[in-house]
Amino acid sequence: MGRHSFKVSFMVYLAPIALLFCSNVFMTFAWYGQLKFPNAVLWQVVLVSWGIAFFEYCLAVPANRIGHQVYSAAQLKTLQEIITLLVFGVFSVTYLGESLRWNHMVAFLFLCGAAFFSFNKWS
Repeated sequence: MGRHSFKVSFMVYLAPIALLFCSNVFMTFAWYGQLKFPNAVLWQVVLVSWGIAFFEYCLAVPANRIGHQVYSAAQLKTLQEIITLLVFGVFSVTYLGESLRWNHMVAFLFLCGAAFFSFNKWS
């Protein structure tokens, strides 16, 4: 395998993960950013959230299309859920000012267990 093909192969594995991280930042703001504005008019919040979510789709769709070259759909979904929790954990602490507790960490560890079972090559 030449150097160029290694880079291409490596990018096919890495690009979906990077794109899913970015898409999850948009989606987290689309779904939960409005919680800091409880007095905002609901229909306006929905429109703003939809506008933000558009950019999430612009990243998530290519992430899944590229990723499906090397990951199964179940593996992509597992990656997406773990990335979602990582992004949401940072978001909830830094943007919403909430704290993460031990039970949240346990739940995250169980999802990491799900990733192990999803990505392990069982015979």
